[in-house]
Amino acid sequence: MPRRTATMLASTLVLIALLCAGVFFPVPYAEMSPGPTVNTLGEADGEPVLQVSGHKTYPTSGNLNMTTVRVTGADYRMNLVEAVYGWLAHDSVVVPHDTLYPNGKTEEQSTQENAEEFSQSQESAKVAALGQLGIPVASRVVVSSVQKDSPAEGTLHAGDVIKAVDGAPVRQPQDVAKYVTKHKPKEPVVFTIVPAKDAAAAEKAGREPTTTQQVTITTRTSDEGDRAIVGIQAGTDHTFPFTVDIKLADVGGPSAGLMFSLGIVDKLTPGDLTGGRFVAGTGTIDDAGKVGPIGGIEMKLVGARKAGARYFLTPADNCAAAASDTPEGLTLIKVNTIKDAMASLEKVREGATTGFPTCSAG
Repeated sequence: MPRRTATMLASTLVLIALLCAGVFFPVPYAEMSPGPTVNTLGEADGEPVLQVSGHKTYPTSGNLNMTTVRVTGADYRMNLVEAVYGWLAHDSVVVPHDTLYPNGKTEEQSTQENAEEFSQSQESAKVAALGQLGIPVASRVVVSSVQKDSPAEGTLHAGDVIKAVDGAPVRQPQDVAKYVTKHKPKEPVVFTIVPAKDAAAAEKAGREPTTTQQVTITTRTSDEGDRAIVGIQAGTDHTFPFTVDIKLADVGGPSAGLMFSLGIVDKLTPGDLTGGRFVAGTGTIDDAGKVGPIGGIEMKLVGARKAGARYFLTPADNCAAAASDTPEGLTLIKVNTIKDAMASLEKVREGATTGFPTCSAG
């Protein structure tokens, strides 16, 4: 066999061996790619995404699309070839596996966490939207969860309304921890509560609960050993003056909050927020209407532009990453609050392509 032919054959065999090794050799990476984008003013699976009852609504047009990211599962292990392909592709991002699933988090745990964040996101979106419209929403501090085998287990329950701790009124969830940690471990702390069932019955009857109970719990040392705890997570429960339901399955995480809020505002006010134009966006939102950063901004931009978006509402803290690789034809609009977004949408309605708060890569 001629030397040249032998050399080419050997090189080919080495290449084949490397490719085979790449296919079977797992690497500690995961992949993110553009996920579905859904118009919050439209329908999903045959029913409206936003459903309002008990309040007048108005026709809408255009798009206020929330955006998502697809990720590989916790148990899926990419091989070297897939990782290299992902690094070279424009419409996907390869990241360390622990970035998506830290501390050995399972896919089931991640899904549950995302579902809880999505539920809280919907609540905050409603509160922020109604706040933007000047519609008051009653709120109260409640027990969100009780830790298993904690001092509070069996005494406090999810949904119990916390009125006071040691006689001090509780107005915000953080007040609970503040008052409990004034104690040393093994000291008693007194909670004044309205049991969840009584609170639910009063809400159904359209009145405030009139009776309270006092329960005493002995604190224990936290796992970190630095403070006293009773083993509950406090949160906020809202009572809305009418019903706003968000119907969207197979979506998790908090990043659709801003777009849900804007969709609710659009349905509750005459005229169109977008002027019939295609706007997409992302961002968490809190009860006061402040917009927070999210993950996977690059993939959300790609998904939005592929769906037809011309404008993208971008959380201020994501602006640098978004501006460094913006799809052609997509105008980024920087937002810090729902009020910022509303002001920029006014320009969108007028057909403006400049004059918005902008994102810069620097």
